[in-house]
Amino acid sequence: MLDLTWKLFSQTGNIETYLLLKEIEHELNAQHTDGKKITSFDSKW
Repeated sequence: MLDLTWKLFSQTGNIETYLLLKEIEHELNAQHTDGKKITSFDSKW
């Protein structure tokens, strides 16, 4: 998922795609450190 998002950002330069990438990274890091399983992402858009 991260690779796809990064590839899309690198090809388009779309800042919203970059922000999505960072949100996914943050959620994955939180999942890793908290031991929680995340089943869906809450969108803030």
